Amino acid sequence: MVSHSELRELFCAADAVCFDVDSTVIREEGIDELAKFCGVEDAVSEMTRRAMGGAVPFKAALTERLSLIQPSREQVQRLIAEHPPHLTPGIRELVSRLQERNVQVFLISGGFRSIVEHVASKLNIPPTNVFANRLKFYFNGEYAGFDEMQPTAESGGKGKVIKLLKEKFHFKKIVMIGDGATDMEACPPADVFIGFGGNVIRQQVKDNAECCRSF
Repeated sequence: MVSHSELRELFCAADAVCFDVDSTVIREEGIDELAKFCGVEDAVSEMTRRAMGGAVPFKAALTERLSLIQPSREQVQRLIAEHPPHLTPGIRELVSRLQERNVQVFLISGGFRSIVEHVASKLNIPPTNVFANRLKFYFNGEYAGFDEMQPTAESGGKGKVIKLLKEKFHFKKIVMIGDGATDMEACPPADVFIGFGGNVIRQQVKDNAECCRSF
């Protein structure tokens, strides 16, 4: 585990920091909360655990979970309004300090853009710095699938986003922070990966991450 001084040096050297969202920036797993709201919590939570541990390809796990949940547009909106996600203690201050130093902060999530944009607004992160999956709905609001063309919809997608950011903005050092296997596999192209275990510890990440910290 890195020391506070070593962690500070990593952040000081970065010109961009990318955060996972579920179980990192927020305390919950958004898809599990949506499943609970829709009454299929137990089956979906087990799928999430296997997906985050790297045991199942991410797109396959996402497809399977959403086919069980079948969330409507109204249910997603009600979830955000009635059960908004809880920010992880310390994240608001960390993001604020990074922004004060003109470090670009991005949210890269395998979760859903509608929920992630709500989180971003609480952290003063612009929607243009959000990369997440888009749910699709029929004209009557019923679930119609998700946008499979989004890079975050598949394993390796977070790395594709970081590669894109490097090409577009010419960042010299990007730090990726997250709790799951999909976060760890984004380094490279991220220059540093910090495994976050403040909300949940994924054994694979703990055993293999270069750095493991809580905020």
